[in-house]
Amino acid sequence: MAVFDQIYQDMMKRISSEGIREVNKRTGHETTALPGLSFSVDIERDGFPLLTLRRIPIKLFVAEQVWFILGGRRPDDFLNQFTNIWDDFTNPGGVVTVAYGHRWRRHFGRDQLAGLIDLLSKDPSSRQGVVVTWDPASDGLGGVAKKNVPCPYTFTVNIMGGRLNLHNMVRSNDMILGVPHDVGGFALLQCVLAQKLGVTPGVYTHTISNAHVYDTHYHAMKELVSRGDEHQKIELHLPKDSFERAEKADQGLVEEICEDLKSQYKPGKSIKGLEIVL
Repeated sequence: MAVFDQIYQDMMKRISSEGIREVNKRTGHETTALPGLSFSVDIERDGFPLLTLRRIPIKLFVAEQVWFILGGRRPDDFLNQFTNIWDDFTNPGGVVTVAYGHRWRRHFGRDQLAGLIDLLSKDPSSRQGVVVTWDPASDGLGGVAKKNVPCPYTFTVNIMGGRLNLHNMVRSNDMILGVPHDVGGFALLQCVLAQKLGVTPGVYTHTISNAHVYDTHYHAMKELVSRGDEHQKIELHLPKDSFERAEKADQGLVEEICEDLKSQYKPGKSIKGLEIVL
């Protein structure tokens, strides 16, 4: 079994056997959850962390991450050419007010991604490569209700031994639909940043404050825990100048990355009836 598949399955087994069942007030759904789950995947050694226990829609997380790098906040400007996953969080003006890429590149009055690249270009030993999505002026803590607040709320990037590592901090993660999507997307970002900085992708770490499975997904958790197919290591081969092409909203970049991953992807069967809980 691929490394990420094994890690993911082990977490699902823990949640199934040790998880705390409670009803979430906001959604009205019961969840089974654990606090403080964390895992790491060495991309160079273990391969790209694309879940193969079940089929994952690759184009969704690839197009979304390119849109994030672009810094957009209007899905119609790029993202909706590939997926409509942000439609539920788009206001009547066609804007996602908490769009991750906009937060990274414009919202705080500075371009955090450009600053990160500049910092690590000048000082690869820096331990200050922090990018923040969460805005304490408006997110959470009983503030104004929004359709969405960031789940992955900050990530750190460092270079050790010529390898770029990324640590993604997530306040809340839907283990069935959210985790495979977020891990694929942020691992892709890690690879793009490594290419931009001329180093190798290293360790991807994912830390979740509240790791939960919704009651409507219990059947999927049971199915995934029981699977044990063997799947091969997946290696991502990024097109040249991926960061620059993302900044230019190059739709061909999405297609090329997807084709590379799909050519190696041999997942288990899809699981029907999986709908996102808003």
